[in-house]
Amino acid sequence: MYRLKDKVAIVTGSSSGIGKAIALRFGAEGAKVVVTARRMALCEQTVGQIVNAGGAAWAIQTDVADERQVEQLIAQTVNRYGRLDILVNNAGVIAGGRLAETTTKAFDEVMNVNLRGTFFCCRAGFTQMKQQGGGMIINMSSVAGLQAWAGTGTYSASKHGILALTKSLADEGRPHHIKVSAICPGGVADELVDASSEEILRSEKIDPFDVAETAVYLATLGKYSVVHQIVIDRLGADW
Repeated sequence: MYRLKDKVAIVTGSSSGIGKAIALRFGAEGAKVVVTARRMALCEQTVGQIVNAGGAAWAIQTDVADERQVEQLIAQTVNRYGRLDILVNNAGVIAGGRLAETTTKAFDEVMNVNLRGTFFCCRAGFTQMKQQGGGMIINMSSVAGLQAWAGTGTYSASKHGILALTKSLADEGRPHHIKVSAICPGGVADELVDASSEEILRSEKIDPFDVAETAVYLATLGKYSVVHQIVIDRLGADW
């Protein structure tokens, strides 16, 4: 049984890591998946994997920090498929470090992609879902969106902001049958965590497909059920 049969889903940042895992799982569940990120060649690889497994997918190169590109992403998706059922805002970067040593350029880069990018996608996706009478938005926050530690200030600020956007949009979406949820992963075995300063053995990191299964769960909940946020952390992680 395909739990997302014929659903139209956009997954940002799906050229690798968590986003790719979500795109692959959505494709396996029967969704028409729009794979989007800045690295078009890797997006096409993800599309190839979905199609070769019998699914349907399409790649669109998008920089979520550019609101015009985001608006084009939504427009092109609707023009091709007629609607947008699921939007996963996963695109993100990590930079900075200790706040006193963080450059304005590094701070702005994180905020532009993580927070502004999520805002642009939420705004455009919400507008389309409101017009069509409903939909599901899943925002990727982090355990760093719930807490903050030395060296995580910039990244944590962006992820805290994503939770605020999620909570507000969930309230605004209720009358329009638009559900909005957040996933807050801990250390995941992907490029983003590999680039961080935290020393975690890769063998002890969270499998991206565990996060992907959580996205599938959220996207397949009943019409009147919603989970506001889910935390997925490493076994034994220090809270």
